[in-house]
Amino acid sequence: MKVLMVGDIVGSPGRAVFSRVVPQMKLEGRADFVVVNAENAAGGLGATPATLRELRESGADAFTMGNHTWRKKDVIPELEEAGDIIRPANYPEGVPGHGSMILTRPDGVKVAVVNLIGRIYMEPFECPFLKVEAMLPGLKKQADLILVDMHAEATSEKVAMGWALDGQVAAVVGTHTHVQTADEWILPGGTAYITDIGMCGPLYSVIGTERAPVLKRFRTGMPNMFSVAKSGPAVFAAVLIEADPRTGKATAIRRYLLREEDDAGSTQ
Repeated sequence: MKVLMVGDIVGSPGRAVFSRVVPQMKLEGRADFVVVNAENAAGGLGATPATLRELRESGADAFTMGNHTWRKKDVIPELEEAGDIIRPANYPEGVPGHGSMILTRPDGVKVAVVNLIGRIYMEPFECPFLKVEAMLPGLKKQADLILVDMHAEATSEKVAMGWALDGQVAAVVGTHTHVQTADEWILPGGTAYITDIGMCGPLYSVIGTERAPVLKRFRTGMPNMFSVAKSGPAVFAAVLIEADPRTGKATAIRRYLLREEDDAGSTQ
């Protein structure tokens, strides 16, 4: 089974490049199941029902979120009602939504998607390691494949999660930093891993936002408003994972980085 896990969608440029790339991949049989991090899909902060619907129509099968989950209030009811949105599982008990979800494909394969959020340089959430370890026994009984999105700032925390879950899940992928790392591999136990998938959004930007306000902030330390960069080409970042539902493990991982300024793009 070919699982495409797509990095943080940043605003309308990210949604647009997703809609140009993913439908063709699905049509050609290069992706069977698509997981998208959508926490920045609406204006660079949060998601709305409309932006999620747009991504669904372009081929997204499941959405993960992150530290901007609550930015758009109108998405909160969907966190409870929709069957494809997963917010971080280690948020406090009682918050809206679901930290994991099992989706059944037309061929009967059951795919569990888990979303976690890190704690280093982030808000003081519950321990993601203890949380996912408590969840695994139940998920293993129900799902053929388990995919984990570790939304975190620190590379060390994401690497540690990969080792903690090696052999127990099909994939552990990192999101949040918007910069794709070049460390994709299959861990010894059969888990596909990458520290950060990267982003889908404007290429001529600072992690998706207009450059000038960010540079001013770094130079002066003064607060100012950031917005999604609107001009220039876009970048599409993802990983394509081949996984075997019979074993629950991955057999291959390929990193994609397509820059639309190139005639044919670049894939790695």
